[in-house]
Amino acid sequence: RKALEQALGASVETVFVENVPEGPESLKAFEDLARRGNKLIFGTSFGFMEAMVKVAKDFPQVKFEHATGYKTAENLNVYDSRFYQDTYLAGIIAGHMSKTGTLGYVGSVPIPEVLRNINAFTLGAQSANPKIKTRVVWTNSWYDPPKETEAAQSLLNGGADVLLQNTDSPAVIQAAAKAGKLAFGWDSDMSAFAKEAHLGSAIINWGPYYKKAVKDALDGTWKTTQE
Repeated sequence: RKALEQALGASVETVFVENVPEGPESLKAFEDLARRGNKLIFGTSFGFMEAMVKVAKDFPQVKFEHATGYKTAENLNVYDSRFYQDTYLAGIIAGHMSKTGTLGYVGSVPIPEVLRNINAFTLGAQSANPKIKTRVVWTNSWYDPPKETEAAQSLLNGGADVLLQNTDSPAVIQAAAKAGKLAFGWDSDMSAFAKEAHLGSAIINWGPYYKKAVKDALDGTWKTTQE
C-alpha cells in the first residue's frame, strides 16, 4: 500500500482496515469499504473468499483483488506469490544445518498455500539430507503468539532443531533461540528478535503487484485472471 502511494502519488488515496476476522465480520468490512467509495479493494486472507464473492456481486462497479483465492468474477480477481520457492531454499539450508534430522513447521491453517509451503520446505531439506523429516503443529490462526510459542515448544520437545513458520509473529524464532536452536522468520525480517537463531526470513515484496493492479485500474486495462 505504501509502495503504490509512493509510486502513484496524488492519483491514489488509500485506506486500510486491520485485524478483520474471517467470516461475517469480514463481509461487513468489505461492504463498508465499498460503500465509502473505494474503487479497488484488496482482501489479504484466504478466508475472506466467500465474503468477497458476495460483496463483488453486490457492488459490480467496484473492483476486488483477493490474495491466494481461487474464485473470480467480472470484478473479482485473484493474485498470489510463489511462496514455495523461498520455503524450498529455506529447506535446503535447514537440511544442511539440522543435527537431529528433524525439522519443525508451525502451520497457520491447513489450506493449499500452506500445505504447498510445508511440502516445499521438506523437499528442499531432503535434497540436502534424504532422510530428514518435517513435523507440523497447527495453530489454526495467522497471528496468535501464545499458540505459536506453544506449537514451537512442542516441536522442539519432539526433537526438531530447525523451525519454519507460516504465522506472522516472531514467537517461533524466539522460542527457538531460547532453546538454543535455529529458525527462519516469516513475512518480515525477524533477525532483530532473535539474531542468534535467525537463519534467514522468507519475505514477499507485494509492492510491484499492487502498483500494477492499481495502474491497470486507473488506465482501464484491469481484468480478472488466474495467472
